[in-house]
This record gives sequence, structure tokens and C-alpha cells, in this order.
Amino acid sequence: GAGGGSRDAETRGPGSRAAPGPRVGMHRRGVGAGAIAKKKLAEAKYKERGTVLAEDQLAQMSKQLDMFKSNLEEFASKHKQEIRKNPEFRVQFQDMCATIGVDPLASGKGFWSEMLGVGDFYYELGVQIIEVCLALKHRNGGLITLEELHQQVLKGRGKFAQDVSQDDLIRAIK
Repeated sequence: GAGGGSRDAETRGPGSRAAPGPRVGMHRRGVGAGAIAKKKLAEAKYKERGTVLAEDQLAQMSKQLDMFKSNLEEFASKHKQEIRKNPEFRVQFQDMCATIGVDPLASGKGFWSEMLGVGDFYYELGVQIIEVCLALKHRNGGLITLEELHQQVLKGRGKFAQDVSQDDLIRAIK
């Protein structure tokens, strides 16, 4: 335009000047096939590293779980009598087992049932529960509250039998 200035200077307005060199704050990005290949290579390396880390974590967790199960077996054999006799202790033991996915009652003939003798305990308790429900069927149609069932089972078991909790009743029913 007039005055000999460049067209850019005219569009920017009076008093502004063009900055020499590349603009400040702008970064040059990689473009083209080379940049895409680099990006894909970096992604592949991250993915591979992530897989290796995940496999290591899984191996460590598996090792810890095996060790915990082993310690649990040792604990169970040491405290076998207490687990059988004490309902609160039994509930705590079963909760501890449940946190790692071990169900000592999963089968009447399983490792835990054999070791602790709890399979027979729950089977017998289940039979007693059925007997109580049948005996009271004429009165309540076979439906009974857990609390009343607990009282009836305790009454039927006698003074010298293992103590039974409401949690034991629920487990036997399941």
C-alpha cells in the first residue's frame, strides 16, 4: 500500500511491528509420515511396558494370595477346636476366608470341611432347622423368624452341644 509498508503491517494497524523470526509461544509440531511412525512406536513401547508391569503385579498378587491361603490353612489347623466351638470366632474365620474367595462350606467333602469338620456341623444343623420348621408347621405354616428358629434350635441341641449363632443358621440354610 501507500507509504511503502508491507501489506501485513497495514492490516495490523498503526504502531505494530512484525516480530522477527518465529512467533513466541508456538511450538513446531512433527508432521508427516516420520512423526506418525515415531508416535506409533512410542505408543507401542508404552503398551508393552504397561503389559509387563501388569504381568508383574499379577504374579506378585498371586504369590501373596498363595501365601495368605497357606497361612490361613495353618491358622485353621491351629485353631480348629476354637473354630468349631465358638460361633463368633467361626464367623470371623469365615469372613476372613470370604475376603480371599475361599468358602470353607462350598462342599461337604472339600479340603476345609475335612480339615475343620464344619461340613458335618452345617449339614446336621440344616437337618435340625428342617426338623424345627416341620414341628412348628401346624402353628406357623413352616415360616419362622430367625430369632425364634435360633431359640428352638438351641433348645433342641441341649446344654453340651456346640454353641450355634444366627450366622451359623443362615449358612446352614444356604
